[in-house]
Amino acid sequence: MKHTTSTLVLCALLGLFSCQPKDGNPPYDIVIKGGMVNTGEGEASFPADIGINADTIAFIGSLGDRPKAKSVIDAQGLVVSPGFIDMHVHLDPIFKYPDAKSHVTQGVTLALGAPDGGGFWPFGPYLDSLAHEGLGMNLAYLVGHNKIRQEVMGMDNREPDGAELQKMKAMVQQAMEEGAFGISTGLKYLPGAFSKVEEVIELSKAAAQNGGIYTSHLREEGLGLLEGVQEAIEIGRQADIPIVLTHHKVVGKPMWGSSTKTLAMVDTARSQGIDVMIDQYPYDASYTSISVLIPAWSRAGGQAEFVKRAQDKKLRDSILKGITFNIMNDRGGADIARVQLAKTPWDSTLSGLTLKDWALRENLEPSPENGAALVLRAQLAGGGSAIYHAMEEEDLQRIMKHPQTMIGSDGRLTAPGDSWPHPRWYGTFPRVLGLYVREKQVIDLPTALKKMTSLPADRLDLGKRGRLKVGHIADITIFDPETVIDRSTYLDPHHYSQGIQYVLVNGILTVDRGTFNANRGGKILRGPAYKK
Repeated sequence: MKHTTSTLVLCALLGLFSCQPKDGNPPYDIVIKGGMVNTGEGEASFPADIGINADTIAFIGSLGDRPKAKSVIDAQGLVVSPGFIDMHVHLDPIFKYPDAKSHVTQGVTLALGAPDGGGFWPFGPYLDSLAHEGLGMNLAYLVGHNKIRQEVMGMDNREPDGAELQKMKAMVQQAMEEGAFGISTGLKYLPGAFSKVEEVIELSKAAAQNGGIYTSHLREEGLGLLEGVQEAIEIGRQADIPIVLTHHKVVGKPMWGSSTKTLAMVDTARSQGIDVMIDQYPYDASYTSISVLIPAWSRAGGQAEFVKRAQDKKLRDSILKGITFNIMNDRGGADIARVQLAKTPWDSTLSGLTLKDWALRENLEPSPENGAALVLRAQLAGGGSAIYHAMEEEDLQRIMKHPQTMIGSDGRLTAPGDSWPHPRWYGTFPRVLGLYVREKQVIDLPTALKKMTSLPADRLDLGKRGRLKVGHIADITIFDPETVIDRSTYLDPHHYSQGIQYVLVNGILTVDRGTFNANRGGKILRGPAYKK
């Protein structure tokens, strides 16, 4: 029995697949039939069938008209891709939403959690508890610098002494041995903002010695952006650790256009042997705590200390001046209409409104100074979060085109009715495919898929994930390239994306003909230094 000419040519060109005759093929648990297969490595898609047994890809090639399988997925007109890997996810609500529907319906099969220096402690027991949950997608975790620093030093605005530094290094070492993939920092947030670069370098060395990576919410993404990028590069150089400039962006009107400089810095560092990469979400607005507008010094020691300072007239005036400065030059976008309140637990009627809307509701002139007073009021009421419309599309597209840029949502697991999310929580990956590939043609489809699959898989050294190859894990996303798009918006955010037709997580069908089901195939993945 002979192979067809087309199958032989395919096998010879690719040299990667198991190629069998059309007739007499063995039975498979699942066959994906008639799709355009993209391996995730940046090359063009090609027509092929895929046979899956248990959690493993067993065959890629032609299986004829009547493949033997327990289940057949008709992928005619669809693209068959490796499952998407999200390099930046806030997984805090995982016990509330273990099925991770808001992410899986985007085609995500693996998420990297505990970014921005956040996370949990103790590390290993938390992963162990998750391992007993039924998970909708695979989860990997970083250990957070801010969390470790808070455990050892509280919210103190000072350098660690020798014993404290050694304790933090030991905690990083422990986390790596318990399964962390590296260390994350949030140097814009507390208490990470109180740390000096030397401290971060020492902790990053502990991660590097265990095969980990370093991801950083930079110390500044506005006026201090270039210095923030340089600091991250220097940490990578001195700690000899692969780094990711996470959710890389340019914030604030005075800095728009600076991505030309930051990307040049990345290229220069890479030419010098420093392993620098980027992840990015495809939106021109960020989302974070309302406190990002407030000077860090005023929040040292925690909320109680902040309240005391706000009651001191001189300190209060300084705090308000600092907030006004940030509204004009940083996340405020020089216009309080650009700050859209999101999570406001002390007054849910404000969710979705801008600072300008709030000012007008209070019969105040919508000035930066009055906006600052409202921000202070919000923080004193317990804080909250906001969407900051302070980025520029040209920077976004330039960063997306860079060959070292991966896709990361910076999303949080959510569900309809849960607060006021950023649209990226529901739509990051479909938005790239629908808006930036199909409609705007900023990047082509093979490039986009590489940024979502093999590039992050290689960054995390995931081995048999992130590519469609025989012997690799069957994390697979199948989508309609003509209809895939995000549906969540800033004013109406609670909508799942469309166009993701099938998702398999470790060979378990989790999205079937566009419908999410209760199947949970996800696992906890452990990092390179994991010791059982």
